[in-house]
Amino acid sequence: MTVAGEHLDVVIVGAGLSGIGAAYRLQTEHPGRSYALLEAREALGGTWDLFRYPGVRSDSDMFTLGYPFKPWRDAKSIADGPSILRYITETAEQYGIDERIRYGTKVIGADWSSEEARWTLTIQQGGETRTLTCGFLYCCAGYYDYDQGHAPEFPGLESFSGQLVYPQFWPEDLDHAGKRVVVIGSGATAVTLVPSMAEQAGHVTMLQRSPSWISAVPGRDKYADRIRDLLPPKPAHRLIRAKNILFSVGFYQYCRRRPEKARKLLTGLSTRILKDERLVAEHFTPTYEPWDQRLCAAPDADFFRAVKKGTAEVVTDTIETFVPEGIRLRSGRVLEADVVVSATGLKLLVFGGMSLTVDGRSVDMTDQFVWQGTMLTGVPNFAVCIGYTNASWTLRADLSSRLVCKVLAHLDRRGYRAVVPEPQGALTERPLLDLASGYIQRSVGEFPRQGDRHPWRVRQNYLLDAATTMRTNLDKTLKPVHPTRELERV
Repeated sequence: MTVAGEHLDVVIVGAGLSGIGAAYRLQTEHPGRSYALLEAREALGGTWDLFRYPGVRSDSDMFTLGYPFKPWRDAKSIADGPSILRYITETAEQYGIDERIRYGTKVIGADWSSEEARWTLTIQQGGETRTLTCGFLYCCAGYYDYDQGHAPEFPGLESFSGQLVYPQFWPEDLDHAGKRVVVIGSGATAVTLVPSMAEQAGHVTMLQRSPSWISAVPGRDKYADRIRDLLPPKPAHRLIRAKNILFSVGFYQYCRRRPEKARKLLTGLSTRILKDERLVAEHFTPTYEPWDQRLCAAPDADFFRAVKKGTAEVVTDTIETFVPEGIRLRSGRVLEADVVVSATGLKLLVFGGMSLTVDGRSVDMTDQFVWQGTMLTGVPNFAVCIGYTNASWTLRADLSSRLVCKVLAHLDRRGYRAVVPEPQGALTERPLLDLASGYIQRSVGEFPRQGDRHPWRVRQNYLLDAATTMRTNLDKTLKPVHPTRELERV
């Protein structure tokens, strides 16, 4: 049964970190516009409500992962999941955004009508399918599949007498105290799980096919503490945020431009902590360059300390088969395990999995280009929120939300009902997410493309984006959409 619904000026899809930030910008800069956040789950927070595995935390400092308009006040710079969720919840309540969230509301399809200059959303809510219309659609659902993660097929799994768990769906009743645990994977999730589980487990082994770059970082920022002692919250937050942005951008550029020196720096830091050059060479020296994949952070060197203490170890090998007592490796070694954690990466999903049609024609995302990292060719009055892969997600997300507000103001000022970005001249295609990580490479072909030049290039440089995004001349690339105008594919 499909029930007709209401009309809103703007619909924001997703009530996670990005969606709450987008709602703040929208109601601050366009207080007269009606809007709602549609959240498929029964709680706000997105990633930070979904993931409940031991030790879940940010891999970016909270002075940049947090909102620029709400100072981060907790002591730890690298924060745990519950603290981040509390911060998001406080923000939503403080600004009345929580009253605009509609939980258990999943957008399954969106159809744009150029004649009516509006989106018709097909939504599922409480077992009922109904429609809702809006003038502008902003997808802040990220690009992860919340319903399923990457689940490789493990040979012999049916013979395993222990328990296999996935970080994305962590069992609330799992008791790993005193047990033998094997964590499969070497990304951020595995690096988080190992030291956390090692506190209670009998022993934890991280099994990796190949090493990843792991860098020890301070869990608490002593310079930030000093600045907060000297200045009021808001100016202190701005100053700390600027400091951390400059450092992260600078370190990323250093890694990309001086990869050999970056290698030496990172392996040197690991060796200084572990006091074992052979161990670092075998398990902590990847074949890829720093920042070809996202760097894993180990707050206060907790991962390395667990390895040095002997409560955790790292094994670099491949799985031959599961056996009743654990995992047999290609080398012949058997890793005995009571619990195996498959931290093998996430599964990507294009913008929440909603299907888009424009004037009755299905939109093939792979045919479209992303403008300013925010809007898509061929899709009027539609924006997506895509964070940085080399820095805090929120830095890019907040810029995107501000740009959406600028586009809405542009519509008002020009008297347009709808706009769509169009390139001037041909663009050379590049993948939208330019990282070599396995979870990205598995699905990036299903996403829109980026081009080879600004503003069609999704730059991984906040300083450049911050200096240019809000100065964009919208008349040059945003074209008005008229009822009789046929939208062309790029």
